[in-house]
Amino acid sequence: MAKEKKAKEKPDRKMVAQNKKARHDYHILDTYECGMVLTGTEVKSLRQGRASLVDGFVQIDGGEAWLHNVHVPEYAQGTWTNHSARRKRKLLMHRAEIDKLDSKSQESGHTIVPLALYFRGGRAKVEIALAKGKKEYDKRQTLREKQDTRESNRAIAAARRRQRAQQRP
Repeated sequence: MAKEKKAKEKPDRKMVAQNKKARHDYHILDTYECGMVLTGTEVKSLRQGRASLVDGFVQIDGGEAWLHNVHVPEYAQGTWTNHSARRKRKLLMHRAEIDKLDSKSQESGHTIVPLALYFRGGRAKVEIALAKGKKEYDKRQTLREKQDTRESNRAIAAARRRQRAQQRP
């Protein structure tokens, strides 16, 4: 199981922050990877692994995608050039992707949320997703399914251990 997880995780990604709550609160319909316009102190703060995506969302304004409410704390050794922690940041995406996201996010119940913030090839990237909000019963159903699969995996592993123990004299 641990090997499978490592295979899924991209080796060239240096993860800074993840928004696990987004996967719990939303049905993820489509994901995009995009760059961000950052200042120097923001990059230094991100390289220290300090960021929070919890309240973040993406808004498309004037044909440009903007990341709002992502908390990147001020750089400790920064001076007067330090950035504000919750400023809006421009996302770097292709025009066709922005137009597609804009049209789909106009539908009722759809929103664009950040899922992960990471470095790839020395560049800060953010993974955003077009998402539809889950109802409370959907959240409970998802948790129940996760728990059922976990219990079944445990039962299978225990049966295999018993089988191996019986085969050994």
